[in-house]
Amino acid sequence: MARHKALVFSELVQDQPVRVVLDGVPIAVVLDNQGDVHAIGDTCTHGEVSLSEGFVDGDTLECWAHGSAFSLRTGQPQNLPAFEPVPVYVVEIEDDGVYIDPTVTKEIAS
Repeated sequence: MARHKALVFSELVQDQPVRVVLDGVPIAVVLDNQGDVHAIGDTCTHGEVSLSEGFVDGDTLECWAHGSAFSLRTGQPQNLPAFEPVPVYVVEIEDDGVYIDPTVTKEIAS
């Protein structure tokens, strides 16, 4: 297991994505409006740009470049032009730390 402390929970601001790089893997971390913390791949599968520079809308993160929105829960694109999902990582909150293992993605039921 390669779990890393990605950041401090108290530094997260609701609906403002934060980019972290763990073991060379770029990850977008988001505190949503329900108080849940999500970690998804930070690279848009359509345009190869950083999703953490995009916009949170409910449970999606929208790419700033071409408007594809990805589910924070499943990584699935919600609209075109993207059609490939981004990975979703398990997040663990311990004390005030946000921990992520960049080598393990969530198994998402389809």
